[in-house]
Amino acid sequence: MQLYPAIDLLAGKSVRLTQGDYQRVSLSADPLDQVARLNAAGLTRLHLVDLDGARAQQPINQAAIKTIRQHTSAFIELGGGIRNLATMNEYLTAGIDRLVLGSVAITDPEMVEQAIAQFGSRRIVVGIDVRSGKVATNGWLTTTRQNGVDVMQTMQTAGVHTVIVTDIGRDGTMQGPNVDLLRTLQHTIPEINIVASGGVRTLADLTALRTAGIHAAIIGKAWQTGAIDLNKLKELEDDDADQTNYSMP
Repeated sequence: MQLYPAIDLLAGKSVRLTQGDYQRVSLSADPLDQVARLNAAGLTRLHLVDLDGARAQQPINQAAIKTIRQHTSAFIELGGGIRNLATMNEYLTAGIDRLVLGSVAITDPEMVEQAIAQFGSRRIVVGIDVRSGKVATNGWLTTTRQNGVDVMQTMQTAGVHTVIVTDIGRDGTMQGPNVDLLRTLQHTIPEINIVASGGVRTLADLTALRTAGIHAAIIGKAWQTGAIDLNKLKELEDDDADQTNYSMP
């Protein structure tokens, strides 16, 4: 599988939220220490989120993000507060491999089309965050009336090839991913590559996702707490030859 250990940034620190609640913060840590652990295990992907940026609707943790880029050769995808082409260009120029567009994909689908036209579909993916069947935006603080299938269909029309689907109710809970939701979305729109996010707690969860037709997943609290051993993740990781790896200084 394509596996993405996650680091969520709040005020420059790596934290975990439970169900997207900014008042339920746990596991505050130095992100560079975590990056060093991932490097030591040989993992080749990293999922970064600017939590402050998601809430503020603009980038906040640029300095920390750029420092992380300098300390790992991993393929980095980044989301949170990315709302315009200038921000996208700044991050891509700084060496971020691909960007996750979340709220802007819901509020301004034409921006997604423009981003893909300018940067390509391999560097632009969309994050769909679902709460009780409806899509949430603005750092999960706002719940819309749209459902995941409708948004995915709109994004497919816009040229999106990869969508990260997060079940907010499972995120940070270590209760297992919502396999049924992910299977349904993947089978409904098989042309989209779904990346599972939220709730992964064991290697068995990853096996269940793969059996359901999901071949990429984000792992957050499970790797940070040691519930899933990084060396075991490395054994499951599928190295993708088309990724661009950057050399550390």
